[in-house]
Amino acid sequence: MSAPEQASARSTLIANVEDLLAHARTMEAEAAERYDDLADQMEVHNNHEVARLFRKLAEIEAKHIAAVEAMGDGLDLPELKPWEHAWDNESPEATEVDEVHYLMTPYHVISIAMHHEKKAVEFFESVVENSADPKLREMAEGLAEEEREHVRLLGEWLVRYPKPEKGWDEDPDPPNLQE
Repeated sequence: MSAPEQASARSTLIANVEDLLAHARTMEAEAAERYDDLADQMEVHNNHEVARLFRKLAEIEAKHIAAVEAMGDGLDLPELKPWEHAWDNESPEATEVDEVHYLMTPYHVISIAMHHEKKAVEFFESVVENSADPKLREMAEGLAEEEREHVRLLGEWLVRYPKPEKGWDEDPDPPNLQE
């Protein structure tokens, strides 16, 4: 089953606006937490420019959490348990650890962030496609549009950084891994 098909199948777990906003809040919170963790890792490797960019992305995601919570003001949003999420394993916006490298550049960070914002768009679009509830569809479309705007803004950031040359990840003296 393709990723969009999986997203479509899982999005049927979202039955109402409260479920949708709870998922959106979790998605943004997991992204913010992951970006903070990655910033910490990059600082350990003295990749300060990339660490600062990951911190900036974490701050932006924190603002998105506040925006989602504001949308749900007055609603009783459920606290979802991990097995209740409409995705498998990681949320669409959470960068996976195997996507990063200690020598990565800002170009890589922004490319990865764009990839995950696009996955969030797909997720919300699948809710729109799989719901008969007009209010839920409207809210999901609004969230998808916000994610499309994030992709557009990241695209503007990306042009500021050159694509790294082949071999960017080669290190003649890589760090020793402690077991």
